[in-house]
Amino acid sequence: MENKKFYPIKRYLEFYNHAISDLESFWEKEAEKIPWFKRWEKGLVWEEPFARWFVGGALNASYACVDVHMHSWRKNKVAIYWEDENGNTKTISYTQLYREVNRFASALKDIGVKKGDIVVLYLPMIPELVISMLATARIGAIHAIVFSGFSSEALADRINDTGAKVLITADFGIRRGKFVPLKEIIDSALKSTPTIEKVVLVKRTQEEINMEEGRDLLYHELLTQAENYTEPESVESSHPLYILYTSGTTGKPKGIVHSTGGYLVYNYATYKWVFDVSDESIYWCTADIGWVTGHSYIVYAPLLHGATIVMYEGAPDYPHLDRWWEIIEKYGVTIFYTSPTALRMFMRHGEEWIKRHDLSSLKILGTVGEPINPEVWEWYYRHIGGERCPIVDTWWQTETGGMMISPAPGLGPVPLKAGSTTLPLPGIDAEVVDDSGNPVATGIKGYLVIKRPWPGMLMGLYHDPVRYKEVYWTKFKGVYYTGDYAIKDEEGYFWLLGRADETLKVAGHRIGTAEVESAVVANAFVAEAAVVGVPDPIKGEAIVIFTILKDGYKPEADVKENIIDSIRKQIGALATPREIYFVEKLPKTRSGKIMRRILKAITQGVPIGDVTTLEDEASVDEIKQLYDEVHSMLKG
Repeated sequence: MENKKFYPIKRYLEFYNHAISDLESFWEKEAEKIPWFKRWEKGLVWEEPFARWFVGGALNASYACVDVHMHSWRKNKVAIYWEDENGNTKTISYTQLYREVNRFASALKDIGVKKGDIVVLYLPMIPELVISMLATARIGAIHAIVFSGFSSEALADRINDTGAKVLITADFGIRRGKFVPLKEIIDSALKSTPTIEKVVLVKRTQEEINMEEGRDLLYHELLTQAENYTEPESVESSHPLYILYTSGTTGKPKGIVHSTGGYLVYNYATYKWVFDVSDESIYWCTADIGWVTGHSYIVYAPLLHGATIVMYEGAPDYPHLDRWWEIIEKYGVTIFYTSPTALRMFMRHGEEWIKRHDLSSLKILGTVGEPINPEVWEWYYRHIGGERCPIVDTWWQTETGGMMISPAPGLGPVPLKAGSTTLPLPGIDAEVVDDSGNPVATGIKGYLVIKRPWPGMLMGLYHDPVRYKEVYWTKFKGVYYTGDYAIKDEEGYFWLLGRADETLKVAGHRIGTAEVESAVVANAFVAEAAVVGVPDPIKGEAIVIFTILKDGYKPEADVKENIIDSIRKQIGALATPREIYFVEKLPKTRSGKIMRRILKAITQGVPIGDVTTLEDEASVDEIKQLYDEVHSMLKG
């Protein structure tokens, strides 16, 4: 793959080496760029595996995101362009955001929320979600956002784990032209959550809904009695800013706890480095705020910088396939951050919808959530970026708090390679190791680890320090285990290969599902693919592939043969699949992630479990029917 050279590498490497040589001093200088009420006394206290950054320092996240802009021209700048899939819009300036945050913070205090309390947010992608986050932080409370696509059971589990007394929600969300009845889900969840005393409801429609007297309060009514200014609570740097639960597809969900000081410093720095944000930037991240990408790079980092963000409520392809490109053109988006899964979906339908819109405002493209294979990278670069925009392929996790390995245009980034996250960001000491914890040779697959603490790292798991140590710090002594596979090439570039626990063991060989999927999507006629393993009496596990073809292609014998041939060439004969199924849809969450556990359940004939986060349940029905038909024919 030919490098796409945008900037020299020397400047970046000099900065990176300076950071690594004196980490504590480096991060202290970065910390000076955000507002503090009281300067810290110690940059880092490291009591492995627990880190406390900027110890003794005091600040407030809400103050840092809105109050500071009231003292500059940014007070009249647009903070949020909001739009839903039906074309309803809102434009909110920094002054308006400041006022709403202050008033809602006052309202929360009026109903008894105080410093250290946990407030659960179960809201769709509306401005009130941002306001609720900042208002909660303003009074020193801790927010725990639950993605509004989760079921009542999942919501109840998270409420009970936090012991929260207050829940903020809305009557409905909007998805594919339909109202999602959030209040009904809430009422079901609260039957088994005894700690909740108050529910604050954002009323979006005129629909009649159930309101429990003494418990349920209307957001807009609370604001009529609120004060216009609420003093921001000064909190210690290590005071928790939020708890965010992982999806919990296996085992009990983990409550990731992030600090205030270290987290804000890290996100302020990485947002500038990676997106090269300026006062003229119009930034759009397509994630849901319910996930960590939304926390870090829709709310906190952009608002710290006084950026203008776009928020969109709805599906990417509804009511038509050019919805996203329409929004980019309308608002003049300059920085666009999305997932490879979404890009593969658009690839399937060709470029006709894209060509209808002027995307020349774009300057930087980003990807997040999973490894991006070279074919998708090239398509993104060519058809969305017009062969002029660098692609920042970012690797990070809920646990890391912010981006860890990525190109960094704001620092004079390295030459890009399609499919590689390039190099670690300044202050991130990353390595690829073998089962014994020793660095692997160039081109050899190993485990990605982080060798030294960083400010954005999780403080631990909520009420579970033992599990925190077991999950992240026991596999390799003294280093953070990411749970991901990676390789490094001859230039030190990192290539992520997916989760180490998303592997198949075929005839004694471990094969990553991401490796096989990348080999399948390398075919010009394939849009998307998902790989799972099924029990095999001889090999232990056999590979089954579910794939979507691009428009205009049919699932003929030569197509299947070409897919198998590319797998054999790129991985080897041992990765030859037992079956390839051609489908119209794959089961995905509303955030665009393929739910492979559902595919695996279907192939093994076991219950598929909770499907409330599915974007379209028809995808499951199609796959079930196809799988049953094929196996009936085989038996016949």
